[in-house]
Amino acid sequence: MIFSSLIFTYAFLPLCLILYGLVKPLKGKNFVLIILSLFFYAWGEPRRVGLLLISAVVNYFVGVGIGSVKSEKGKKGVLAAGLVFNIGMIAVIKYSGFIMTNVNALFKSSLPVPDIAPLAGISFYTFQVMSYIVDCYWEKIEPQRNFFDLLLYICLFPQLIAGPIVRYTTIADEINNRHTTLKDYSEGFTRFVIGLSKKVILADQLHRIVENFLGGNVSALTIAGSWYGVILYSLYVYFDFSGYSDMAIGIGRIFGFHFNENFDHPYLCKDITEFWQRWHISLGTFFRDYLLPVTFFGHRNKYLSLALVWLCTGIWHGASWNYVLWGVYYGVFIVIEELIGKKRMKKIPLVIRHIYSKIVIIVGFGIFYFDDTHGGLANLGIFLRNLTPANPNGWIRTTDEISMCNNLFLIIAAVICMLPLIKWFKKLSERSVGAQTAVAVSGTAVCAVLLVTSSILMVDATTQAFLYWHF
Repeated sequence: MIFSSLIFTYAFLPLCLILYGLVKPLKGKNFVLIILSLFFYAWGEPRRVGLLLISAVVNYFVGVGIGSVKSEKGKKGVLAAGLVFNIGMIAVIKYSGFIMTNVNALFKSSLPVPDIAPLAGISFYTFQVMSYIVDCYWEKIEPQRNFFDLLLYICLFPQLIAGPIVRYTTIADEINNRHTTLKDYSEGFTRFVIGLSKKVILADQLHRIVENFLGGNVSALTIAGSWYGVILYSLYVYFDFSGYSDMAIGIGRIFGFHFNENFDHPYLCKDITEFWQRWHISLGTFFRDYLLPVTFFGHRNKYLSLALVWLCTGIWHGASWNYVLWGVYYGVFIVIEELIGKKRMKKIPLVIRHIYSKIVIIVGFGIFYFDDTHGGLANLGIFLRNLTPANPNGWIRTTDEISMCNNLFLIIAAVICMLPLIKWFKKLSERSVGAQTAVAVSGTAVCAVLLVTSSILMVDATTQAFLYWHF
């Protein structure tokens, strides 16, 4: 089940609200959320639930074990066992086929290659639970002694499939101490509609254009067609993923949970370091907090730590060499900016910094797109050549111009929606009571129009699943 579907919007979510509202004690509400979350996750693929429950049980005992063992050596041993289990689970399910394929290619062997279907959201909930057991070891939190409270944290359906990666510390108090106000319902539902609109009205429409250009014969693309395709792909990924995050944050708010923001208008960045402070914030802060402190041979080395972070960032996204290359690609620019230094970076003219960062980001998404299912690194090489004047297909052709003209309003709308419009309207509403009323009324009207438009578009059976479900 996906958020951007009629069955979720008009059946599952209303049912959740009704059942949740009928139960009065908070413990009962939590139990309702657990059952509904497990049902949501099992939709279409029941085997997912078994692995999630195994993960919850194992990590529950790891957390309790860390809190019960007195010696430092014992705590490290329990933590190590938990990390081995969690990383091993991802490695087997997500990467074993990729690893064996490359082993066979490297050693000219014919070892059997596991064919394990990927499980949606496994990286998200596994990273969440790893942050929980590490924080238990660091004594940032007390281990949760109630298994069902921990299970609720792990399986809570708004953020279960594609994040944001929610730390236990973020919602620990709200598990057993929360209530939802009218403001929570209003702002939560508004946030949900905004995210739904990003996905259905913008991302899905952009995806169709992208597939027409990058999903076909890449070697036939012109320079303009190549840039056009990858620019729209970068917009698609943003609206697809940030749309899901908005919907998750909104639904969580309706049930009384306050998740951290996952995007902060990343395309307004002036350099690559700032881009990653604004993009997929929950993943970036996870690696910052849990990988940067890693020592090498007993010493901390900033650049080795950065290399580890960006290698893991690439690998986290999928079992394909283009993702590894994508992580290394960004790591190189991050290290270059570290070497230049913040003060000297700020001395570079702002226009040049914006142009530089956008080119790096767009080319990066070109690397991101060409995984093995789309032709792999061979197509990536052809595509990168197509971005240069060496492209044998020329600069532009009529079909490129037609697509750009036909989709001009969609592109303009996408560019406008990348701006912090909500922040601007909130500032406008603070000027006077009249402005506040006008913004509230117009905001309600806009949300109604967006919901109706999204609902009409969701009737189309070709609505795309969220890209980050695969990660």
